[in-house]
Amino acid sequence: MSEAAPGDQSARPIVPVLLCGGSGTRLWPLSRQSYPKQFSQLTGEESLFQASVRRLGGPGFAAPVVLTASDFRFIVAEQMLAVGRDPAAILLEPEGRNTAPAALAAALWVAREDPAALLLLAPSDHVIRDTEGFRAAIDRARPAAEAGRIVTFGIAPTHAETGYGYLELAEGDGTEDGEEDGIVPLKGFVEKPDAQTAAALVAGGRHLWNAGIFLFAARTLIDACAAHAPDLHPPVAAALERGKPDLGFFRLDPEAWRGTRAVSIDYAVMERAGNLAVVPFAGGWSDLGDWKAVWAQSARDGDGVALSGSASAIDCRNTLLRSEADTLQVVGIGLRDIIAVAMPDSVLIADAGRAQDVRLAVEALKAQGAAQAIAFPKDHRPWGWFESLVTGPRFQVKRILVHPGAALSLQSHHHRSEHWIVVEGTAKVTVDGEVKLVTENQSVYIPLGARHRMENPGKLPMVLIEVQTGAYLGEDDILRYEDVYART
Repeated sequence: MSEAAPGDQSARPIVPVLLCGGSGTRLWPLSRQSYPKQFSQLTGEESLFQASVRRLGGPGFAAPVVLTASDFRFIVAEQMLAVGRDPAAILLEPEGRNTAPAALAAALWVAREDPAALLLLAPSDHVIRDTEGFRAAIDRARPAAEAGRIVTFGIAPTHAETGYGYLELAEGDGTEDGEEDGIVPLKGFVEKPDAQTAAALVAGGRHLWNAGIFLFAARTLIDACAAHAPDLHPPVAAALERGKPDLGFFRLDPEAWRGTRAVSIDYAVMERAGNLAVVPFAGGWSDLGDWKAVWAQSARDGDGVALSGSASAIDCRNTLLRSEADTLQVVGIGLRDIIAVAMPDSVLIADAGRAQDVRLAVEALKAQGAAQAIAFPKDHRPWGWFESLVTGPRFQVKRILVHPGAALSLQSHHHRSEHWIVVEGTAKVTVDGEVKLVTENQSVYIPLGARHRMENPGKLPMVLIEVQTGAYLGEDDILRYEDVYART
């Protein structure tokens, strides 16, 4: 794709719209409600979200519009900064309403400046190996999208998969009703099939996997929603009109957003619209919908064993072993078709053939009230992150990392005191108005009730060990007085 030339309407850059929500239950324990899979490094050194930002960036693309939850806003901003990309906007959804309201919100947002702008709606948690091939597919789709069609990208199936929906292509012979310039009319959508139906669809040669990626002009989607889901426009438009900027984000109005119907873009619009077309793509794609899909996308040895982190295999076959903590050594012996994923607070061991059932483990843990069902071991905050190392009666030990230039809120606690020991970098510490620098191997005591703040004035991350003691150690025992992230 080439840079848009000034005044050349046919070469206007495409606006990526990245959907960045989800609960991530099928890739537990690495993916959880508080830190879903798109932010994790599942198949490389970058997260899936970062890989999506890179794939849909550079020549031919405008800055992306990202839709995410408020809890993820600083993770999104931090991960985009790490790959050197600035968003056009980060729209914060007050609560999940599936993909149709999110897609319409993005289209209305962009249409304020340019109703004819082309939008590429894409999940941010997919893997596409052939970036150049995918960009070529987008180029093939552009003329149809500019002409008012909605173009989706169908993935050439490599096997009979029951975890994906399918696209049924219209029969054609190269005439105007058939395939032309790599674009095929869409006959219909097929929901996730059973194994026998999936095999028949693949054998028939007229079905592709539905990747849930769409290219369209902003006004095309707005018109399609008006025709096929007219109830969506008023609340979504109101959520934008009443929304407010918040630091570098835009918060959609919660009350208006609650009036939207929770519905997928496929069901609300695509399955009803008559102007859809398909661009087939065979460049290697996966939605990483379960651990078996992660295994398939991972580097494997001659025995089909994929290892990650501190993991070892002895006489194993077709097995995935992952350790997500340097201190945890995962060793498999004589395993066949097994998924084993070890986190600091939980371990998953499953038959690879039951990978889709990992969500049942999350449901069981939720029923037990286990924190591991939802909470990630590292609690990510706008200033950095912390993790609990040891917890006991009336005490807790945490490791805390603060980004360069970042600061925690000025706060106090009703039920606990704290000891801070700096192990990397330098901390600027405020305790009841007294400010001092605390360097490596030095410590400071925060009495119960004292107003205090921690800052990192340096250019490298600052790490400290925090020892909490008291009758109650919950994260809700925080009274904030000042906060640069508007959390007071």
